[in-house]
Amino acid sequence: MAIDPGSRTLLPWLRWGGTGLAAGAAVASVLAATSSGLAAYYARMIVIPNRRREDLEILAVAGAPGERRVVLPANAETTVPGRYALYVDGGAHRALIGEILSLDGSTVTRAVTGGDETALAGAVRGWWSGDIIAEPAELGLDHEDVQVGTPAGLAPAWRIDPADPGAPEAATWVIGIHGRGARRSETLRGAAVMHRLGYTMLAISYRNDGEAPRADGGRYGLGGTEWRDVDAAIGFALDHGAERIVLLGYSMGGAVALQTVDQSSRADRIAALVLDAPVVNWTDVLGYQARLNRVPDSIGQFSQLMISHPAGRAVTGLAAPVDLKSMDWVSRADHLRTPTLIVHSVDDDFVPAGPSEELARRNPEFVSFVPFERARHTKEWNVDPERWEAVVADWLPTALRAATPAPG
Repeated sequence: MAIDPGSRTLLPWLRWGGTGLAAGAAVASVLAATSSGLAAYYARMIVIPNRRREDLEILAVAGAPGERRVVLPANAETTVPGRYALYVDGGAHRALIGEILSLDGSTVTRAVTGGDETALAGAVRGWWSGDIIAEPAELGLDHEDVQVGTPAGLAPAWRIDPADPGAPEAATWVIGIHGRGARRSETLRGAAVMHRLGYTMLAISYRNDGEAPRADGGRYGLGGTEWRDVDAAIGFALDHGAERIVLLGYSMGGAVALQTVDQSSRADRIAALVLDAPVVNWTDVLGYQARLNRVPDSIGQFSQLMISHPAGRAVTGLAAPVDLKSMDWVSRADHLRTPTLIVHSVDDDFVPAGPSEELARRNPEFVSFVPFERARHTKEWNVDPERWEAVVADWLPTALRAATPAPG
C-alpha cells in the first residue's frame, strides 16, 4: 500500500506562477492530475476490501509431527511471545505457532503447536495472524450455524450457547464484530470468557467481508454502513430470547459498534461495549496510515475528502459518502453514554492507542481504558490471554449490573 510520489507535498507546485505562465499552467495541470490520481488510488485502497498478502517468508520447517518448528525472519511481529497462526496457500491452511525456541537477531525459531503442519512444511510464504481459532468447535463449545437476515441479505453467524441456557446470564447476548480484512473467527478469542460468564454469543459476518453478501458497491463504509448488519444481529438476538446486548468489536469492528450504539433504533438494548484496539477516530487513523506509507499530507487529506464528499463517489465507488466527522469519538466523547471497555496495546502500529486513551480521559464516567504492551494490533489476547480474559471478566459483569435494565 506504500505510495512514494517523491515529494512531501505537491500543492505548492499547483500555485506556481510568474514568468512562463503557460508552461507553469501546463505543469500545474499535470501535477494536479497526478495528485488527484494518487489521492484517488489511496482512497480506493481504504474502502475496497483487501485480501491478505503472503508477505512473510518461511525459511525452514523441521522436526517430526508434534515436534515441528518453523524458522522465520525476526521482525516486530514474529518475535513477540504468545500464540499465533501462520496462514499459507492463500489462507486455505493454517499452522498454529507457539513459544519462541531461539532468536539470533535475523531469524526466529518457534514451535509449531498444531493446525495444518503438513501444508506448512511445503510452503515458502504465508501471513502472520492473531486469528488462531477457526471455529467454535476448537474451543469445545456448543454452537449452531445460523443465518442473520440483514439489509444486504442472509449473513452467516455462529451462535454459541452458554453451559446453562436457562440461567439469567444467558439472556445477555454478546455480538462479536470483526475488523477490516478479517472474518468472524477473529472474535472467537473472546468466546471462552463470555462462555464462562454464562452469556450467549453471536459471532457475525457483515457485508463485503467475504462471508456475508456483497453490498454498497463492494466497498467498506468504515462502520457507516456495516452497523446496519449489526443492528439486524441485535434484532435476531432479541427475537431469540436476548434481553440485553453487549457488542464485542475488534479494530474497525469497534468503529462499527460505536456507529451501532449511535444510530440503531435498538440502542437502548445495548448495555455495554467491549472494544479491542478500536478505531475511535478515522481521521487520526487514516492520517497515521498515510504518514506510515509515506503518502504526502496533501494526498492523504485529499483522499479523505474523496471518501467523505458526495463528489468523490465516482472515484471511490462508494454508494454514499462516509461521514468521518461522526466517527470522531474523541471530539464526540460526551455523546458516548454506554459503558465501554477499551483494551488497546500502546505499541499498536496500525490503529494508534492515543485516541482510545484520550476518549477515556474525556469520558471517564463511561469509558475505561486498559493498556497492554507488545501486542501491536488486536493481539492483546494472543500475548496474554489470562490477563485479557481477567480484565473482561472483572469489568463486564460489574458494568452490566450498573447499567439501566433494558425493557423486557
